[in-house]
Amino acid sequence: MKKAEFLRIAGRLNGRLGVTPLLFGSLGLEQRLHADLSADDIDILLPEVFLAESWSDLASVMEEDGYVLCDADEHEFEKEGFSAAFAALESLTPFAGVDLTGIPVVEEAGTRYLLLDLEDYLKVYTASSKDGYRKNTKHKNDSEKIDLIKRALAGEKQQ
Repeated sequence: MKKAEFLRIAGRLNGRLGVTPLLFGSLGLEQRLHADLSADDIDILLPEVFLAESWSDLASVMEEDGYVLCDADEHEFEKEGFSAAFAALESLTPFAGVDLTGIPVVEEAGTRYLLLDLEDYLKVYTASSKDGYRKNTKHKNDSEKIDLIKRALAGEKQQ
């Protein structure tokens, strides 16, 4: 259900704002691993301009779709049990060393979105596991995801 909701949001972002969002977090990792990781929310990365100069346009798109802004600092919206939070795409490079130019584009059900490959997810979760807040609250979860990613990468190399 969260994946279908992401596709709805991404389709609106494609059409209304002309932007290709990145499906991030556990929901994005689920897509790469083809596994259920019980994602809590929908994490979406966009070019930073949409969180600054074009924030009102992004907020309007979400509100027109029935979402309510619940945390302005985290750019988080809620609707009918769904939580969608936005962050800056550009933060991936200083945070985890992700090359933004190499992120694959996926097209699904007429919607375009970006999805990190497993190597980049490994960089992100490794960096996250060292982050103060996540280290104390999500360490076990991050460690399990790192292990899943490493096993998947090892399996790819054997094929």
